[in-house]
Amino acid sequence: MAYENTDDGAAGTAAGGVGSGADPGASDSLRTFGAFVQALREHSGLTREEFADRVGFSKHTVASIEQGRRMPDADFVEGAEPVFGNTGALRRAVPHLSRQAGLASWFRQWARLEAQAVTLWTYECRVIPGLLQTERYARAVTESVPPVKDEEQVAKQVMARLERQHLFKRRPPIAFSFIIEQALVERGTGGPDVMRELLDSLLEHSAQFNVELQIMPRYQPDHAGFDGPLMLLESHANKWFGYAEGQRGGMLISDPKEVSITLQRYAKLRSQALNSEDSRDLLKQLRGAL
Repeated sequence: MAYENTDDGAAGTAAGGVGSGADPGASDSLRTFGAFVQALREHSGLTREEFADRVGFSKHTVASIEQGRRMPDADFVEGAEPVFGNTGALRRAVPHLSRQAGLASWFRQWARLEAQAVTLWTYECRVIPGLLQTERYARAVTESVPPVKDEEQVAKQVMARLERQHLFKRRPPIAFSFIIEQALVERGTGGPDVMRELLDSLLEHSAQFNVELQIMPRYQPDHAGFDGPLMLLESHANKWFGYAEGQRGGMLISDPKEVSITLQRYAKLRSQALNSEDSRDLLKQLRGAL
């Protein structure tokens, strides 16, 4: 599955450009970063377990980062820097970690922008947005869409999706807005147990101070989202970008006029969806019915 839900990748073209429908690529930069961390650790005379204790992470997490299987979050980098002498090398390297295993090629540029965003808005009408997916839901979605994938492919795509969720813990925090169609929480993807877990997670996320979650009701004759899902972000330099996606490709939108149109559509979608409180009430009703 190639879209944001598989958690995509952008070969990143400007407004109107479309990325190619390539398969998720190898995480070359993650492996390089991991090898760099391992070399610094060994140069410091620390075992993996000793280093893990100093940075406040498990040795398994450290191993995953050193082996290029896990995206390092901000807490790891800030914890590792003083251990390695506060050179700033890791801080300077992190912004270049744009190639994540499991992310389709056309989504990677968006993922890089997303990592530095101050505002992130998402409207979805196909599946629950990747940032809100649970592991079991992500697996059910990934396994459902042809072509058939082996366990390694599924695991990479699920891991890539879940690792993006470190954005919820980022400081300074990102201002999130999600609008999702009611049908997505009624579809039963993965079965009742998966949906119960998903609904619990959505309720938990919607209670965060920096997250607004709105449900678009089934009956909505005047709907600004008929052209499909869309994403918007505001960069740390206060510039807005948009992103749109189809079955086997994605489009990064940077032209100010096109971004303005996307912002107008999102604003109207917000006005058409249930407000945050009513959306939470609906999620609770659906959770209780399972």
